[in-house]
Amino acid sequence: MSLTVKNISVIYTPINETNIFTSGDFISGQVLLDVVKDTQMQSLSVKIKGKAQVSWSEHYGKTTVVYSDKEKYYSMERFFVLENKTNGNDHEMLKDPSGQPYSSVVAPGHHVYPFTFQLPLHAPTFKCAIGKIAYTLETKLSRSMRVSSKAKAEFHYVSSHVVSSPELMVPQYGSKDKKIKLSSGNVSMDISTEKMGYYLGEGLKVLTEVQNNSSRAIKPKYCLYEKHSFFAKGRRKIHKHDLVKEEGETIEPHSKNKVTKVLSIPPSLTISILNCKVINVEYRLRVYLDVPFASDPEIKFPVVVLPLQSVPGAKSATNSDFGVWNQPPGGNVNPSPLHVPPSAPPGQFGASGYHRPPLSPFPAPAFPGPLDQFAPPSYVGPPGQFGPSVSHQSDSSDPPPYQEYQLYPQLPDHSKKS
Repeated sequence: MSLTVKNISVIYTPINETNIFTSGDFISGQVLLDVVKDTQMQSLSVKIKGKAQVSWSEHYGKTTVVYSDKEKYYSMERFFVLENKTNGNDHEMLKDPSGQPYSSVVAPGHHVYPFTFQLPLHAPTFKCAIGKIAYTLETKLSRSMRVSSKAKAEFHYVSSHVVSSPELMVPQYGSKDKKIKLSSGNVSMDISTEKMGYYLGEGLKVLTEVQNNSSRAIKPKYCLYEKHSFFAKGRRKIHKHDLVKEEGETIEPHSKNKVTKVLSIPPSLTISILNCKVINVEYRLRVYLDVPFASDPEIKFPVVVLPLQSVPGAKSATNSDFGVWNQPPGGNVNPSPLHVPPSAPPGQFGASGYHRPPLSPFPAPAFPGPLDQFAPPSYVGPPGQFGPSVSHQSDSSDPPPYQEYQLYPQLPDHSKKS
């Protein structure tokens, strides 16, 4: 900090007890400036931006390679003061509370510059050792022949409105047969779930039907795990972590049993992030039979974790700072439902060659919110990414991340600056 500028900072006002913002909320704050003498400013601005970035290193013998990449969601800058405007009206100017332009010269003392932005719809805040999705407010003071003074503040953001696809709300089904070596007989299991998409805190109900035609007692087990994928320079790094582990009752030799298990989706999870170029957050349900002295047959299902229908403090969006969200007073802040073309090839949202049974063991579920808010505009990935997972291979053969699945509408980039 220079001798003239004693302090510069940017702060914002929380809108709820959790200090969490969501799409459609207005985030209001102030740029605070303290100077010790008359100061001539060339510019004073405040910027809001969201960006995802990843970075990790890999060692190949004595060589270390750093992989890094980033994706900018949006960036918008407004100016309190701006001299020598070179691009005419390209810069949005803010005025003081009385409606007058701010002076480029400030006297010694404490100065306050208020601002307000409205938040668009994007991926939620996410942080780990390798990557993060961060939302920040930044301020910058420029003066002639001086180093610019900067400050920033991060805020926590979660999505409250997402588009919904009927494909996320249909049952999933898978089956597996396995002959037990060194034992006469085999085991089989049929697994069904009510749907693929679940809200935070909701129960994930699994119906398991096991036929044990072997001479060994077996036990069904359940595991909900998260899978974080990071992408840079053509490389992918994967982290997996078990979240919920449960087990069912033992099934005796030469018997058949039906088991219903409900796993609770932890309310603290990050919602699924499926369309970020550099970070994917996915979830899987793994159901397997614990067979003594033999490899365990298993079935995996994709699980899409959806945000809560409403977040305390959320407001209806009206006039947005990001263009495409402009709505008349009282209008619907959600984008128009995105439609999956009826001509989509078979298996586009299901495992290749898979046909869902005509009758589901579950009644049609009732949901608290509209189901037409999660539809992808298009999906061009390989078959099997979004349907019942009937693959029984190792994790290395998991379906690739759903990079083309547009969970969040992409907004136009208002600025090329980072």
